[in-house]
Amino acid sequence: MVSADCHAGADLLDYRPYLASAHHEAFDAWAVDYVNPFTDLMAPEATRNWDSDRRLAELEQDGIVAEVVFPNTVPPFFPSASLTAVQPTAEEFELRWAGLQAHNRWMADFCAQAPGRRAGTFQILLNDMDAAVAEVRRCHAAGLRGGLVLPGVPPGSPVPELWSQVYDPLWAVCAELGVPVNHHAGSASPTLGEEPAARAVFMVETTWFSHRALWHLIFGGAFRRHPELRLVLTEQGSGWIPGVLDMLDYYHRRLVGAATRAATAESKFGAGLAELMGDTPRAVWERNCFVGASFMRAHEVPLRDRIGLDKIMWGSDFPHDEGTFPFTTEALRTSFAGVPYPEVAAMVGGNAARVYSFDLDALDAIAAKVGPLVEEVAEPLAEPPTGATSPVFAKGASVRVW
Repeated sequence: MVSADCHAGADLLDYRPYLASAHHEAFDAWAVDYVNPFTDLMAPEATRNWDSDRRLAELEQDGIVAEVVFPNTVPPFFPSASLTAVQPTAEEFELRWAGLQAHNRWMADFCAQAPGRRAGTFQILLNDMDAAVAEVRRCHAAGLRGGLVLPGVPPGSPVPELWSQVYDPLWAVCAELGVPVNHHAGSASPTLGEEPAARAVFMVETTWFSHRALWHLIFGGAFRRHPELRLVLTEQGSGWIPGVLDMLDYYHRRLVGAATRAATAESKFGAGLAELMGDTPRAVWERNCFVGASFMRAHEVPLRDRIGLDKIMWGSDFPHDEGTFPFTTEALRTSFAGVPYPEVAAMVGGNAARVYSFDLDALDAIAAKVGPLVEEVAEPLAEPPTGATSPVFAKGASVRVW
């Protein structure tokens, strides 16, 4: 089993050695005043973010032998976790960029503590393409096989939307080096506030804002200009994908068709689209895209052929509360009981190994000791385990419209 969605990061003060010395004084001042808003980043649970031995033990306890590691803790000079932070202003850029680079350096060292078992992701900012491209090359050379974490661009951001060709240098270097471009949930939502209604609206809308990267890159022609580019949409669910692909294909046909009919109301919307995009949205999905299907739910599994069996990469979301730890085997039973073994093996390990370059043969001996048995996963689960908090066990779930 390979989890395509786990999270880690350094303890706050441990980022200091990874910063350029020119930023140490500013870091010290920032760290003194910073108050961590996240209870799961406080002891004793927090240590599983950076304690390599504890982490390996707990993942093995859960049957997982390798992981794709996304960020979790707050990097230097950020107001919150970097996945959810909006793009910085010009005044904020220098320190935020230094903070992300410190995290990337830490991540490379953290992954090196467990060779072959961690594919660490790395972060960039979109304000400076030359700096972003250089960081992609540096992180790839440093062995961070998990690929790029693409920042979100919610409405009102100080950078262009993701369909803009200003980002072509970034797509080009990722395609050249075979670096996956990951877009994680929560990273594209606008700031809504802390009122009860705002928090509820965030939960309803956040995955939709994350999905936007898919149609922005498709309609923007990024995959036509860079056919080797790979996009992974992580922790956004998977049941929405067939319906959205149908919708995107519909709009593609409609707009491209309208472009050939002069003097229609829609002709201006489709003008130049066929030349810009190339293939249909569904064809692009089938060639270039994958889904990090964190804690994949039972009602999503029957859609696997429409999503693409070779596209689905299960994830445990360790160490988050909504993750499957320590009930991962029970979670797999909930979702995959009755599914043919080769298909389960692809979704919970084989696909992620292919996308993120894990050597399954090298992991075989560990999996033989810790992985759940085929017959265990094949046994349906009658009741959720006591104390389980993952949505995979939630009653009444159904396929989402997004």
